[in-house]
Amino acid sequence: MATIRDLMTTRLETVGPDQTAKDAAAFMLSADTGSIPVCDGGKVIGMITDRDIAVRGVAAGKGPECSVRDLMSSDIICARDSDDAHAVAHQMSQSQVRRLPVLDADDRLVGMVSLGDLSREADQAAATEALEGVSAKSGQQPQA
Repeated sequence: MATIRDLMTTRLETVGPDQTAKDAAAFMLSADTGSIPVCDGGKVIGMITDRDIAVRGVAAGKGPECSVRDLMSSDIICARDSDDAHAVAHQMSQSQVRRLPVLDADDRLVGMVSLGDLSREADQAAATEALEGVSAKSGQQPQA
């Protein structure tokens, strides 16, 4: 059984809570991703997504200079680097998220795992479960 440590992406960009939405968007553009972890003092405290910036920020009349803290989701779900792929796929499915920050035993951010990582590296059942859950109709997704 594959662990998330074997599947996760370790090349990470993070943003601080006091950086601007413009900074976060620039990091997302350069990393070609739709979300980025928000870290404070080495700990993950939230996630900010392109949707947070484009929809939540713009709808509230916030400009590119507003802080990440004002737009981020703070009720995030994380995986552990020692978790098995099936457990994480199930967690992603239940929570309807496409990406999860991955933490080590000391709660340090060590990677990100995405649906793409699961589909490329894990067995088909895990990837299918995650994709079906994420694709199911639901309410608002707090974390992409």
